[in-house]
Amino acid sequence: MSMPEKDYLNIKQASDWATQRLGRKVSTSNISYLLQYGRIRKYADNGQSVVSKEELSAYYDSIKGDKKPEWTRQLGDDLNWELSFDKYTESETTKHVHRFHPYKGKFIPQLVEYFLDTHLDKYKREVFFQPGDIVLDPFSGSGTTLVQANELALHAVGIDVSAFNVQIASSKIMNYDLDSLNHEITKLTKSLNNFLMGSKVFDFERELLYELKSFNQEYFPVPDFKYKLRHNLIDEKSYTLDKENKFLPTYHALVEKYSIKLLQDKSDTFLDKWFTLQIREELEFMFQEIRRIPDIKIRKLASIILSRTMRSCRATTHSDLATLIDPVTATYYCTKHGKICKPLFSILKWWESYSRDTINRVKILSKLRTDTQQVCITGDSRKVDIYEKVRAVNSDFAEKIKQQKIKGIFSSPPYVGLIDYHEQHAYAYDLFGFERHDELEIGPLYRGQGIQARESYSEGISQVLLNCKRFLADDYNVFLVANDKYNMYPNIAEKAGMRIVNQYKRPVLNRTEKDKAAYSEIIFHLKDNGEKP
Repeated sequence: MSMPEKDYLNIKQASDWATQRLGRKVSTSNISYLLQYGRIRKYADNGQSVVSKEELSAYYDSIKGDKKPEWTRQLGDDLNWELSFDKYTESETTKHVHRFHPYKGKFIPQLVEYFLDTHLDKYKREVFFQPGDIVLDPFSGSGTTLVQANELALHAVGIDVSAFNVQIASSKIMNYDLDSLNHEITKLTKSLNNFLMGSKVFDFERELLYELKSFNQEYFPVPDFKYKLRHNLIDEKSYTLDKENKFLPTYHALVEKYSIKLLQDKSDTFLDKWFTLQIREELEFMFQEIRRIPDIKIRKLASIILSRTMRSCRATTHSDLATLIDPVTATYYCTKHGKICKPLFSILKWWESYSRDTINRVKILSKLRTDTQQVCITGDSRKVDIYEKVRAVNSDFAEKIKQQKIKGIFSSPPYVGLIDYHEQHAYAYDLFGFERHDELEIGPLYRGQGIQARESYSEGISQVLLNCKRFLADDYNVFLVANDKYNMYPNIAEKAGMRIVNQYKRPVLNRTEKDKAAYSEIIFHLKDNGEKP
């Protein structure tokens, strides 16, 4: 089929055109993604894949356009669009170790950098932290503040009530012997391959994938099916349910042929309920292998890789990894991929993939690291003695804190009634045996967002600030990132003996595709109120 050159673009041309149109880098992979997921239609020109410039333009208009007028109408005219960071790609907002492990509610590193670095602009007219200062994050979560502090030559302390969160953060800020790291991870991968040698599961999956490929090519052709779905040319519910049921006899026949045992004998714990028997056995094996690693830093990092692998291997659908509804142990129609997908029957693929990815990310950060100190400690920020806790792991750094004092805080406190921070990693707590302290979470999901929950939340956050003030320099700066829809932070600041001196209200554009609603958060800048206790 011959097409007018001005109306159609090959993948590279489409990438260049979109980059110029949007004012940010659009890679060929981005264009291929749009084709694969039916956002735009694929055409063929003398055997080459091409796209319609008109359709591509319409797609970008539909997802972006100019959000400012509508978002300003909904959220107010005080939005700081410089803090939207919309020109950053996903690979930049998840750079190096920031993608070690999934974590709900983390902020992007660029937001941390903005307030911790020494640049000035029309919105940021004062430098708050200088190289060599100490910054504190009393809700350190996955450790974003600690990592960025290191990049910017700042010392940092993180505190979190969740022992697993502390392990994630600590694994990011450790300095590794890269040769030893490669050696130990390679050994673990070899051990897993040896453990699986002779297993029926690979023959089973090989035949299952062959059958799925043939079936999906016939009933869910790429990208035609997704294009028709996106443009309402097919009734998704009735069509996919019919095809899902059509494939199930083939699946069950293969399960019987290879004697695959899907369910465990009990479902008492998270590990019992959400993992097939084969995967559970592989996880237990790898856990024991990791415990044999002599270097404690590498042992902790290997545990994080295994935890990331676990999360991807739960018995659920690809679109339900974040919430978990019911265990899935049969083939199913996948809304994410637009075809019939299967559960996982081995951790090997994800272990190998995440191992390579983790090592590469460690290498990238190793070239950016500064000679500063970062420590993450487990504790309740409302009452923990920061000096004593740090002294137990790094006495030199503790003395620095005592003499120099902490210059300020940059943190994102939990949002009231939104996330249960222990439960999101329940699988890791079960396997690794971490002690849970759900009762110490401030504003957890299970307490809701009612009046009592909000009062308890305000009291909890103010107690954290009061406790941390004991370790802060007199001229401290505190930055707290929050979506304060209940207007609690003025009261929190007052209770903590602080005053809000500025607010930076930013539109949050880089959210999940399922949630495109207008959304903002405020970075509250607090200082001491000057009153003597």
